[in-house]
Amino acid sequence: MKRAGTTVLFLAAILAAGAGGYWVGRQGFAHPMLRQILPRLDEALLPANTQPAPTGPVIYYRAPDALPAYSAIPAKTADGRDFLAVHASEDVGFDKPSVETATASASSRQILYYRNPMGLPDTSPVPKKDSMGMDYIPVHADAGEEAGTVKVALGKLQQTGVRTETAARRSLVRPLRAPGSVQLDERRISVVTTRADGFINQVATVTTGERIVKGQALFQLYSPEIAAASAQFLTDLGSGGRGSLTGGGRQRLENLGVPAEAIADLERSRKVPLSMTWRSPRDGIVLQRSASEGMKAAAGDILFRLADISTVWVLADVPEYELGGIRPGASATIRIRSLPGRSFEGRVSLLYPEVARETRTVRARIELANPDGLLRPDMYADVEIAAGDANEVVAVPDSAVIDTGTRQLVILAKGDGRFEPRTVETGDRGGGFTEIRHGITEGDRVVVSANFLIDAESNLKAALNGMTSPEVTP
Repeated sequence: MKRAGTTVLFLAAILAAGAGGYWVGRQGFAHPMLRQILPRLDEALLPANTQPAPTGPVIYYRAPDALPAYSAIPAKTADGRDFLAVHASEDVGFDKPSVETATASASSRQILYYRNPMGLPDTSPVPKKDSMGMDYIPVHADAGEEAGTVKVALGKLQQTGVRTETAARRSLVRPLRAPGSVQLDERRISVVTTRADGFINQVATVTTGERIVKGQALFQLYSPEIAAASAQFLTDLGSGGRGSLTGGGRQRLENLGVPAEAIADLERSRKVPLSMTWRSPRDGIVLQRSASEGMKAAAGDILFRLADISTVWVLADVPEYELGGIRPGASATIRIRSLPGRSFEGRVSLLYPEVARETRTVRARIELANPDGLLRPDMYADVEIAAGDANEVVAVPDSAVIDTGTRQLVILAKGDGRFEPRTVETGDRGGGFTEIRHGITEGDRVVVSANFLIDAESNLKAALNGMTSPEVTP
């Protein structure tokens, strides 16, 4: 009996010593040898982890002390400990609350009703499933401000590569390239003709393509009708000089198209010449010479055709769908294929009013100075017009706009994984950006990459339906 009591006391002492040593080790006072034993004792005394083993690829790495530190590749803490791997099967939210906090938060929020998970206008006052076995989604009393908003876990956003950019004011000027050709300025073309029948006695030694100056002699013409008018003019001059002012001779000469210089020579010499000299009315080049010595010229026949090429036109064929971006006054750069390395600057002066039926293009006229005469009629040209508006407008990248066929949308990033589809009115495009006239303002962040993946991942279709028709409450 005495031996049995001794045994019980011995066992109790061992248990007390072990428990005390365990408590001391947990408080940081244990001997180094105990530090090696305590982890095994923890495993033996604490219940085993009932969570299933994580599966799937590693999404990222987090700090072992639950600190807000993350890494896309394996890393270590300052004291040399490895970051913990987070797999695809685990909750990869960066703002994961504790189980107690999540439970308390869920229980404190009042559920108004449950809505169809596919966005159909069907609600229920109690939890239920749809025909496919999907749970209806609860709608809470404090979710009014989130109407039309979808939420995606931050870890999934990292997987899909979602990127956002800020809507900013930009000048949407873009280069519009079109083929063109050099043409003469219609206002700088002249023809030399007579208003009376006559005979050409002599023609100046100028040929097609040569340059001439204003006042240069072109040909001498004898016309019986002009000679009769000249005689009448001299008769008027001989009657006291009143003919130069009131007589009909001068008027007849002017009506017959006799140059003012020829009338002045007639008044000075007081003799009717055998032939009258016709001179060039402008500087330029000879485009056409039809006069020949000895020929009879009928009234209205074109004897010379002249053009001033100090200023020329470039006519560019602009596609019909680009007309909205071109305005008169827009700057243009012209490169002539036969003049490599040279470029000429001009401005759009006119958009022609008709559309070419065969090519669906509209001609844009650009005026160019040509003092050296390098630009010749019918030369081919490559035209680059600064299309668009130089004024700054609110714009987003082209990839941010989703065109459904009936409307245009952008996905607005509201932070913390929340997104809202927003209907917008678009305008001009240029330089990879699209003008937004209505729907968002400067400074809003929009999704520019993987926005269609957000649609698939977060049931965006239900949010879009909620924008067009208000949700039916039970």
